[in-house]
Amino acid sequence: MGTSASLLVCQSRSSIKIKQGTNKVGPDFQLPKRRNNFGVPLETLTQEATQYQVPFVVTHMVEFLEMIGLDHTGLFRISGSVNKIRALKHKYDQGEKVDLITDGDIDSVASLLKLFLKELPVAVFPDSTHANLLKTFEDNKNHMAECTRCLKRLLSNLPQAHYILFHFLSTFLLKVASHSDMNHMTLENLAIVFGPTLFQIPFSSLAHEKQVRCNALLLYLLQNHEMLFADSDSHSSLTQADNLQLDHCHCGAIHAR
Repeated sequence: MGTSASLLVCQSRSSIKIKQGTNKVGPDFQLPKRRNNFGVPLETLTQEATQYQVPFVVTHMVEFLEMIGLDHTGLFRISGSVNKIRALKHKYDQGEKVDLITDGDIDSVASLLKLFLKELPVAVFPDSTHANLLKTFEDNKNHMAECTRCLKRLLSNLPQAHYILFHFLSTFLLKVASHSDMNHMTLENLAIVFGPTLFQIPFSSLAHEKQVRCNALLLYLLQNHEMLFADSDSHSSLTQADNLQLDHCHCGAIHAR
């Protein structure tokens, strides 16, 4: 069984497709012999990810979770073994062969995937981008068509490696949620679990309030995944009119008519 969240990526973001049944990454797949896969900029990791433009460590763990974890109760909500997480992370960072079936378990691999996202030096949603996304969502969430159109353009403004990784992850999370009758992980639960790793809100007196708002934004992005990623414009191909509309989105300028 291959990962259904695998991406077939061409030069333009408009041509990103979800490719079923690739069977390219197995649980005992050996990653490229590089030191450090955690805490490394996405742009560095994706230079070596020749297949999907998604870091190998991510596709490896997602493949494992898709094969045996989708029906696991509390997937991503239950913490794994600290010792197993530490040992697997060490193997990944040393470029050693990683057998997730022998050396890991579902909860430990799920926890390690979240740890990878948490330790990115720049979050999947960088500070400047997530501020614009959040403002647009909150200013226009009662006007779904306008809100989705603006959020789609703002997503296209993400750095390429971040855009592709979020597309990959969100596709996978939708599959996890499709098994919520067994794993009890609805999109609402997944947004709460992944919000802190994808947005990385700095500690402050207002951090909890901002995290709740970002979780609500993430839920909206997951719920409207199909529209947000349908025929997405590449950053380089935005027209002058598109960029003007993007400026309006930044300011949350669309109002009720």
